[in-house]
Amino acid sequence: MKKIDKMSPKEVRALIRTGEWQKSTAGFALGYAQANLVILPGQYAFDFLLYCQRNPKPCPLLEVLEPGKYITEFLAASADVTTDIPLYNVYKRGRLAATIQNVEDLWQDDFVTFLLGCSYSFEEALMKVKIPVRHIEEGRNVPMYITNIPCKPAGIFRGPMVVSMRPVPEALVVKAVQVTSRYAAVHGGPVHIGNPAKIGIRNLHKPDFGDSVTIKTGEVPVFWACGVTPQAAVMEAKPDICITHAPGHMFISDILNEELASQ
Repeated sequence: MKKIDKMSPKEVRALIRTGEWQKSTAGFALGYAQANLVILPGQYAFDFLLYCQRNPKPCPLLEVLEPGKYITEFLAASADVTTDIPLYNVYKRGRLAATIQNVEDLWQDDFVTFLLGCSYSFEEALMKVKIPVRHIEEGRNVPMYITNIPCKPAGIFRGPMVVSMRPVPEALVVKAVQVTSRYAAVHGGPVHIGNPAKIGIRNLHKPDFGDSVTIKTGEVPVFWACGVTPQAAVMEAKPDICITHAPGHMFISDILNEELASQ
């Protein structure tokens, strides 16, 4: 069988759909955009749409499906959001109730699906200019942290920004900023560089989501807005039910990263 990191997006989604892959999607289908997932009952959809519009850095919208629709149109042809993500988090009244392989049995006719940009999408661009991506090197999930940076509230949704961290050699930090700033649709440039305490992170080795990674001598922690931010907002808002991707377990699209980049 072809190695999963060499498969096309469609081939990876097929593997995920059958339950054969349930791990992080970091480093897979390089060149293609990945997306965060939020599924909410219709009564909360407008508030969440407004929340995304007011907070485009952590919540960059790529596609919104009509109520009851679970087949994508823009990001991929006929992908199924109930089966094509390795692991889903199910929140009930703000609490994580389950992490499961598919959500077909939970589907409701009023569900509205939001797909948001993911920073995994710009990692290929970083590697092309020889900026290390440590969690891929170490076969881990990217470390993610809840910060003290407030998002702008909208309706019932409010809460802090979540960030992902990648250690970057000090001499390459400016290059990392330049490269990722082209990808505003997938979080764009960093929101913070250096001292994690300034954004409320007490211990880099204990992320709130994902895995700890090695930070080598001469490297600087660089923080990007993260699509797990909506999950923090869901925990604050406590809707009856919300379905998201499990952090690091993304929807892999058929859209090339370069299609989302500014020139």
